[in-house]
Amino acid sequence: MGLLPLIHALAQEASLYQTDFPAAEFQERRSRVFDRIGINAMAVIQGAPVPEGFGVFRQSNEFYYFCGIETPHAYLLLDGRSRRTTLFLPHRDAAREENGAKVLAAEHATEVMRLAGVDAVFGVEALATQLAAAGIRVPPPALYTTFSPAEGVMGSRDETLRHFGELASDPWDGRVSRQAQFVSLLRSRFPAFELRDLSPALDEMRLVKSPREIALIRQASKIAALGVMEAIRSTRPGGFEYQLDAAARYVFLVNGARHEGYPSITASGRNAWMGHYSLNNARLDEGDLVLMDYAPDYHYYTSDATRMWPVSGKYSKDQRDLYGFILAYRNALLGRIRPAVTADQILDEAGKEMQGVLESIPFSKDIYRNGARKALSFRGHLSHPVGMTVHDVGNYRKAPLAPGTVFSIDPMLWVPEEKLYVRMEDTVVVTSTGVENLTALLPARLDEIEGLMKDRGVVQFRPPQPK
Repeated sequence: MGLLPLIHALAQEASLYQTDFPAAEFQERRSRVFDRIGINAMAVIQGAPVPEGFGVFRQSNEFYYFCGIETPHAYLLLDGRSRRTTLFLPHRDAAREENGAKVLAAEHATEVMRLAGVDAVFGVEALATQLAAAGIRVPPPALYTTFSPAEGVMGSRDETLRHFGELASDPWDGRVSRQAQFVSLLRSRFPAFELRDLSPALDEMRLVKSPREIALIRQASKIAALGVMEAIRSTRPGGFEYQLDAAARYVFLVNGARHEGYPSITASGRNAWMGHYSLNNARLDEGDLVLMDYAPDYHYYTSDATRMWPVSGKYSKDQRDLYGFILAYRNALLGRIRPAVTADQILDEAGKEMQGVLESIPFSKDIYRNGARKALSFRGHLSHPVGMTVHDVGNYRKAPLAPGTVFSIDPMLWVPEEKLYVRMEDTVVVTSTGVENLTALLPARLDEIEGLMKDRGVVQFRPPQPK
């Protein structure tokens, strides 16, 4: 093979497999599964299917976490009896490769074994044969699989469960998740197996991130900050929420994100009162605040970042008081996050400091002071885990914090009399000595945000066409 064809072939091969994790890290994760299921059990994990229509394939988080393979309709079998891992892949589809892109297939077995560190690779049709062989033994091993719906594009489990709950409530639909269908097929085809849920063990594993995972979340956080900053620059009275969404999304894509971590919440005025507002089609009016909550899906990891800024470019006195209170609360929380303490301890310590801040702010209305006071009794300001999804799996609140735990801090307050909602959000990781604010690049101080708004954004450089 000549030099140019060889370079071309290597470039093609490099695009077939991720480069963020070595095989050894996937092997270590699988080793922990073997430790959890024991020597008399097996675990099978289903990958994602081909997307509908022209959708871009993204592997499910659960499957990717254990091997990094981005091939549709793949399966992973972990045999606790031998501690061997077998990957089952579809066969090569020459017509699909001609029309789209190559993917790793059963015919690439030797290369896949090297890349993912698995012990064997077969065609997907061999999975049933191997399960049947294990099932005839007396007694058969227990069989683990994930019972929870798989996480895909913008797919946090809480939202996915809500989705299937709504489908179940529709008498003309009633579809179940692909994972539920897989569990049903395993039960009907291999009734000898005792099926067990692997999801709790996987959730616990994913709660504490490895250094390579944290590096990806750090990069996703940097891109999120740059995107929100571009939206801040692009804000002008008379513009529209969707233009700010577009400005941020441009930054995400140009920096290597293939998807959004979640749909943007770009909410101006009273739209911010709705926690997960996503229409993003309202006009930006002078005097209103804009709330943006947005982050990319970067190499299967995301972040969570929120800021609020004035459409006019200057915070009013009341906006400065309310957002200044939230900023102070955010800083109080950041200053107390450290390993070996609980979330409740951090909230209690920060709440005590904020009592003095509350009294020092000259709120113009009692309803504003009451809103700030009630915020100090709310226990959700240390929010959800962040990782492969924005509402990541696991529960960090039930035990003292461990280094490598990533979550969002989200101080917020409500003024129901005016349908006014104010908050600020950052993503942090607990370190061995304290905390790292992964979204620290995103300005938080009010004068910094006002200064950023003096710049022109991408929307001004490339304004929308007149209708």
